[in-house]
Amino acid sequence: MKDETSLPAPVVELAGIRKSYGRQEVLHGVDLAVRPGHVTCVLGDNGAGKSTLIKILAGAHRPTEGEILLHGETTVFHSPREAQERGISTVFQTLGLVDLMSVWRNFFLGAELRRHGLLDVADMRRITREEMNAMGVPIDDVDRLVGTLSGGQRQCVAIARAAYRGAEVLVLDEPTAALGVRQARLVLTLIRAAASRGAGVVLVTHNPSHAYRVGDEFLILNGGRAVLQARRGEVSESQLMTLMAGSEE
Repeated sequence: MKDETSLPAPVVELAGIRKSYGRQEVLHGVDLAVRPGHVTCVLGDNGAGKSTLIKILAGAHRPTEGEILLHGETTVFHSPREAQERGISTVFQTLGLVDLMSVWRNFFLGAELRRHGLLDVADMRRITREEMNAMGVPIDDVDRLVGTLSGGQRQCVAIARAAYRGAEVLVLDEPTAALGVRQARLVLTLIRAAASRGAGVVLVTHNPSHAYRVGDEFLILNGGRAVLQARRGEVSESQLMTLMAGSEE
């Protein structure tokens, strides 16, 4: 077991998070720490509380109880925009891409570069190409419409865009869902690349095999409660699978 003091300090922490909707409590005192350069995997089946937890982290929901700490200081995110401005970028399954725009247009969507009042198309194309190559996911033609890319490539464009924009924390909502083996491997490679560049990555998934391939720390939710919090080396892939299946063994 790695000594806690040898780990980098968390960028963001959720402490004792509870969330209720009326009388229904969907999160029961959940803790989560996201460290720079680490991949933290949040696992659970449908209804486990994963979506609620990441929406709190993304600023879309406010917790009923508990604290959010950013660089050790208690904070409140009033909106997803505020969370993003403070370094937390969430890539939901919808990706936020426009199919009828090119890769480079999507890469800079809402943050276009300009020179002398005009779009700096050459620089945006160059940076898009360089960033995708640096993340290990080359795109043969950045003028291609995003709608013509594979599901894995689309995920990679959204993740690389968030990383390029300076996110300290990348929250990825089921990025390998519905992908084939090769495309899932591509996305998992990009996740490790993002962490190696210093981002704290939160991978939300129901796939323990994918989580174990890239994860440094693991949180399993069941019925809104944490049934496991462990670091790599403290838990095996088979144990993740057993707990995901709801076994008490």
